[in-house]
Amino acid sequence: MVHILHTVFGVIGNACGLFLFLAPTITFKRIVRKRSTEDFSGVPYTMALLNCLLYAWYGLPFVSPNNILVSIINATGAVLESIYVLIFLILAPKKEKAKVFGILVLVLTTFAAVVLVSMLALHGKTRKLFVGLIATIFSIAMYAAPLSVMRLVIKTKSVEYMPFFLSLFVFLTGTTWFIYGMIGKDPFLAVPNGFGCVLGAMQLMLYAIYHKNKGDNNKGVANGSLEMGIEQSHQQKHATNDRQLDGQL
Repeated sequence: MVHILHTVFGVIGNACGLFLFLAPTITFKRIVRKRSTEDFSGVPYTMALLNCLLYAWYGLPFVSPNNILVSIINATGAVLESIYVLIFLILAPKKEKAKVFGILVLVLTTFAAVVLVSMLALHGKTRKLFVGLIATIFSIAMYAAPLSVMRLVIKTKSVEYMPFFLSLFVFLTGTTWFIYGMIGKDPFLAVPNGFGCVLGAMQLMLYAIYHKNKGDNNKGVANGSLEMGIEQSHQQKHATNDRQLDGQL
């Protein structure tokens, strides 16, 4: 029964995670259509890529037994994040392109170092501990990214820049993988996703409090993250278009 529940929550977690990783497609449709990254930042996508790569590696049987579903969703996420980063490298202005490329090199170097150390110097539980700790740190950092937009919601008393479905899938993904980690007695999955569950719940609470103010014109306020740290500030001059995009989410 425990094994069945473990698998069921892993499958549900894969579905929720897929929706979460697909959330930026609205933004990238706009970027491709305009042939410009405008004031969007590519940094969060490179960091999300590192998180996906680390957990895809962590879930492999020779690192962490019985977690292949973790590898499947994070390998999928790594492919999607790679596409987002590639689009940025093609369409971003030179300064942003150089910045994203530099971080991408750092991300790939970090992942390569983790792979080499874990395979050549570590074995068994020590290998799992090493990869799990590093993956947990980056996962918590990724989940913590929306704190800035939550602060903006409280400041403006409006959820204009915090799409409901994105907040919902942050909550569902965090909750599902938290339960999966608890069932499998895996703190490297339970801890970061428990953190994500709490943050997702806080976002939904803010949405419940301020949802009637969605669409209010908050003049003079810079737009914050829209996508779980996947999208950072862009100028107020784009606010009208952003409202339309947020409504689609």
